[in-house]
Formats: sequence, C-alpha cells, structure tokens
Amino acid sequence: MHKNTVHQLILEALRADLAMTARAVHTAYEAATHEENVPENKYDTLGLEASYLAAGQARRMEEISQALQVCQNLVVRAYDAQRGIEIGALLCLEDAQERVQWLFLAPDAAGLKLDLHGQSITTITPRSPLGHSLLGKFAGDEVEILVGGTRQQFTVIEVL
Repeated sequence: MHKNTVHQLILEALRADLAMTARAVHTAYEAATHEENVPENKYDTLGLEASYLAAGQARRMEEISQALQVCQNLVVRAYDAQRGIEIGALLCLEDAQERVQWLFLAPDAAGLKLDLHGQSITTITPRSPLGHSLLGKFAGDEVEILVGGTRQQFTVIEVL
C-alpha cells in the first residue's frame, strides 16, 4: 500500500462529499424560498423546515470544505522510525480477536471508509481516543482505549 494513494483517495472522497452537499444545499434553499412554500397559517411550516435543513446542510458543507483544505495541506512523509506514528501515517492494527484493520491517521475527515485494491482503510484523527493513543507509537507497541466503559486493546502490526 502506498500512503500517497490513500491521501489522494481521501481528497477525492471529500471532493465528492462536498459536491453532493452543495447540491443538497441548493435543493433545500430552493424548497425554502419557493413561492408554494410561503406559509398560509401558523401551522404551515414546510418553508421553515426547509430553511432549517438548508442551514444545516450549509454548515455541513463548511465542515467538509474545511476538512478538505486541511487534508490538502497535509504533506505525506515517509514513516520516521525515530518519531513513531504521526499524522499522515498509514497503519495496521490487530485487536484481541486477531482481527486486523488498516487506518490512516489524518488531520481531519474522521470516519471515511476507503477501498484500495480491495483493502478497507478507515480515516481517524488524533482527536479520537484511538488516534490520540497511537501518536508516537511504533510497530509492535500495544495501545489500550476505553470505549463505552469497555477496554479495547490493539497491537500495531505495521506502520507506513
């Protein structure tokens, strides 16, 4: 796996999300301002509801736009075995049940699910408990996090 390719997949996914959200904002705005949605009485709230939806979609669009900008500014560097895991690392973890997962530690855009040649990769950020606990770790290290009152333990298998 090549982390520059993963980085490009993240940017493509964010651009696609941004375009889709922009269309949703436009549609919600059109519904909110359409003449047929002018309220006829105090119980006629279709236009108001559409305006709330448009505002929410606009906020989501801004979040995606900011994530895209931050991820575009990420300089993907080779793994530095002296510094350990940093933002921009592509890594493989194994849990206690020997299930493996590939993660990309991104500066933003947590939760993106990417597919690279049939391999699933999930983006996480240092703001998450797992992302925070991985910073500075090395291949072979174990990390433990508390999720919903349950301790989860992972072993870092590989870092790129």
